[in-house]
Amino acid sequence: MTTTVEQSTTGITAAERLRLLVQPVLVLIVGAAVVFWAFNRDLTATQNENINAGNVMTLIWQHLLITFAVTVIVLAVGVPLGVLVTRPGVKLLRPLIVGIANIGQAAPAIGLLVLLFLWTARTGFWIGVLPIALYSLLPVLASTILGLDQVDKSLIDAGHGLGMSRRALLLRVELPLAVPFILAGLRTSLVLAVGTATLSFLVNAGGLGILIDTGYKLQDNVTLILGSVLAVCLALLVDWLGGLAEFSLNPKGLR
Repeated sequence: MTTTVEQSTTGITAAERLRLLVQPVLVLIVGAAVVFWAFNRDLTATQNENINAGNVMTLIWQHLLITFAVTVIVLAVGVPLGVLVTRPGVKLLRPLIVGIANIGQAAPAIGLLVLLFLWTARTGFWIGVLPIALYSLLPVLASTILGLDQVDKSLIDAGHGLGMSRRALLLRVELPLAVPFILAGLRTSLVLAVGTATLSFLVNAGGLGILIDTGYKLQDNVTLILGSVLAVCLALLVDWLGGLAEFSLNPKGLR
């Protein structure tokens, strides 16, 4: 039985390592192929305004900036909130906080963008980022709570017996053991953020959604396909980065 389990674990690890090696290569090949295909066609003057190296790189950069900002906000809010609602005396707030995060994800992302625009009467980068952050918050919050709840209570009791403070227990025992759960939640949040960022053009926050929207409105399949495929490639690349972080940042004993 032990040998079987060890072989199974090794096989899973080998498969994950192979995926981490192959996925970025395939994504780069597909992305390069669609760019080559789009840039080497007889384009109209209108298409040339959208399909050029400067514009495409700018839109990709904007998309990445939105994703990065969302990631920072989700980590800065989700992890502390997850820690807070697992502390004695504050657990009563857990249903309220998780419920708010559930509402954020259950509500259509486009609805959150429009509501913030109507509320602030503004457009721009942060009007695009904040609703997407709320939409992507739940996976990190829920995984933080789950990871901390899964910590063996005997380890906490042992830490108390050694004279460790609550803060020391949290930083040196609970959070390190919860890291795999948090990283898994972050990976999900990243993919949600990249996908939802295609809607940020609605509030002039930029991103690859501009190509998709332009191609759809002008019935321009070249622009539409270029924007769509690049958005998919970016999502897969971010998922790969999340998997790489999940693999490399987990405590060695838990890999």
